[in-house]
Amino acid sequence: MARVFCIANQKGGVGKTTTTVNLAAGLAKVGQRVLMVDLDPQGNATMGSGVDKRALDPTVYEVLLGGATVPEAARRSDAAGYDVLGANRELAGAEVELVTLERREHRLRDALAGVQDDYDFVLIDCPPSLSLLTLNGLCAAHGVIVPMQCEYFALEGLSDLVNSIKQVHANLNRDLKLIGLLRVMFDARITLQQQVSEQLKGHFGDKVFDTVIPRNVRLAEAPSYGLPGVVFDPAARGSKAFVDFAREMVARVERL
Repeated sequence: MARVFCIANQKGGVGKTTTTVNLAAGLAKVGQRVLMVDLDPQGNATMGSGVDKRALDPTVYEVLLGGATVPEAARRSDAAGYDVLGANRELAGAEVELVTLERREHRLRDALAGVQDDYDFVLIDCPPSLSLLTLNGLCAAHGVIVPMQCEYFALEGLSDLVNSIKQVHANLNRDLKLIGLLRVMFDARITLQQQVSEQLKGHFGDKVFDTVIPRNVRLAEAPSYGLPGVVFDPAARGSKAFVDFAREMVARVERL
């Protein structure tokens, strides 16, 4: 049965999409069956997985509105090694159309119920806001992975996100929990980042993943080639770190 995880952070520019596609590719490399769901109308996770969002039909938009099933809309990314339930600009309209539908917060959960036995992991890339799309992701997930930079403002945004997770857990999805915090774009030479990292470990304890993703230019270059960094340059420090993170995720899921 698939374990479903949201990669979420209400702060933009913290590496959510980079984390999603590289964790998906890392999990595929260590032998896991993976579905990556793109819930961001920008469709960056779709393109970064080697799938052309402009040629997609149907997409996650049709799945949310009941016009297609997950198997009908999912595409295999042979280059990345996992399946993609992609998104494009059409998804922006779903916010308005979902409002009038029954079980509007649970549309993605209901759709994923039919493919639970087809995958080991389902990873959901959420938009950088607590929208109805993000809410669908949170209601479908067993847990939330939070990528964050070790900077002061990131700490402030984290408290808002933790409160949102608690509210969704209390009112909409009793399975939802904070799985862990992933330190990304980390530069050990910067004293502030070291200090914030220690604060995170002191406050959240084992909720902070052991793996740290370093700042790495190869991870930033990979999307322009339509590939996760893990596939684009497997020897890069960032790519190796994401494969290590994938192994840590598999081990952590076994303990849940």
